[in-house]
Amino acid sequence: MTTSSVRIDAQRWLVPPDYLFDGGAWPRTHGRAGAGRGAAWFVGDDTGDYVLRHFRRGGLVARLSRAHYVATGAASSRGFREFEILEHLRARGLPVPVPAAAGYWRHGLFYRAAILTVSISDSETLAARLAREPLDETQWHALGALIARLHAAGAWHADLNAHNVLVDAAGGFHLIDFDRARLRAPGDWTQANLVRLSRSLEKLRLLGPCHTDAADWAAFTEGYAASSSASAS
Repeated sequence: MTTSSVRIDAQRWLVPPDYLFDGGAWPRTHGRAGAGRGAAWFVGDDTGDYVLRHFRRGGLVARLSRAHYVATGAASSRGFREFEILEHLRARGLPVPVPAAAGYWRHGLFYRAAILTVSISDSETLAARLAREPLDETQWHALGALIARLHAAGAWHADLNAHNVLVDAAGGFHLIDFDRARLRAPGDWTQANLVRLSRSLEKLRLLGPCHTDAADWAAFTEGYAASSSASAS
């Protein structure tokens, strides 16, 4: 027996269109990006442009099932949880994707899930930007302040790295991919998040080219500390 549940932004669609979670069936399909569990469709219709992502497992467990998870209800599914996290963060003024829809399909004891978010136009990953050119000190300071705001909102990003930070045409930053993110009380997890981001930059430097150095991270940490102090006062 199969059951399904869909959550949508009713201001975009009164009724979910049939193609909502089918990347190849949208009126506009701009192709896919990424591989494995990070693969996403870039799609669009007369309401706008979107990123469609079906949740996939990684690691050894993927050999058993790449797309199925143990079902405990739609509300606790990967797509619905990410939808709610994004709504929470946008309410706090953070630059994260607008959630447009989330899907849940239960098959017996297991489920599949997907999420649709509004595309962030004219942007590229921080990794791609640094491969081409450096950021200035002001930008690194601003990025540090942004991550501090994320943490002040209580949001733990499960995979904070240079591929999950977007830089737009104006030099502003956006945070993406909140799969498995959680709202948490203050704790050591904030520093663990920073270490993860720092290590991703170190990895980029090893693989090269990557236009960043220790001075950039110093500006980042200054921005983080200044924003953290302002939030605490």
